[in-house]
Amino acid sequence: MEKDLIEYIAKSLVDDPDAVSVTETEGDRGSVIQLKVADSDIGKVIGKYGRIAKALRTVLSASAVRDGKRYSLEILD
Repeated sequence: MEKDLIEYIAKSLVDDPDAVSVTETEGDRGSVIQLKVADSDIGKVIGKYGRIAKALRTVLSASAVRDGKRYSLEILD
């Protein structure tokens, strides 16, 4: 569910929603959600001073509390 949430938000932010790719892997400290967007849209996902990236991570952690899991978000270049 968290993967779908990040994908939905990212597709809403970018100009090229078809280039959005979200994968989920298991890491040492919980699940890791990796977000990849087109090179021209990377700034829209990160935001000025990283504010949008921080907001995405906040929404992800708030959603994960319900499941009792730990998630982290990586934005890939």
